[in-house]
Amino acid sequence: MNIEHSSASTNSPKEKAVSFLRLVASGHVREAYKRYIGSDFCHHNPYFRGDADSLMIAMEENAAKNPHKILEVKRAIQEKDTVAVHSHVKQNSDDLGGAVVHIFRFQDNQIVELWDIGQPIPEESPNENGMF
Repeated sequence: MNIEHSSASTNSPKEKAVSFLRLVASGHVREAYKRYIGSDFCHHNPYFRGDADSLMIAMEENAAKNPHKILEVKRAIQEKDTVAVHSHVKQNSDDLGGAVVHIFRFQDNQIVELWDIGQPIPEESPNENGMF
């Protein structure tokens, strides 16, 4: 999927969601927040407090520990103000990674709510279709 990093005001919510994830994965967490996160943002990741700052700090810490993170967007689906992005996320090139779905809710062209669900990719699987 090839979606460019262009002006936040002209992109669709789907393009904004993908751009947000790409910026975060490349270590530009604060830029991603500045461009796309609304003032009333909340998230549902059970490992961190539900406010924007807590998640932003955790994303920055992860980026510092994993400077070679790879995000490969497999599909992005938009329905009204909700976007789901299905990705293959690897912490580095040797990592099998995981299948991750980020669900974004937009309001006034900004991300105001986020859910993320992940599943590690097993070394061996009986499923010949793979995870993607």
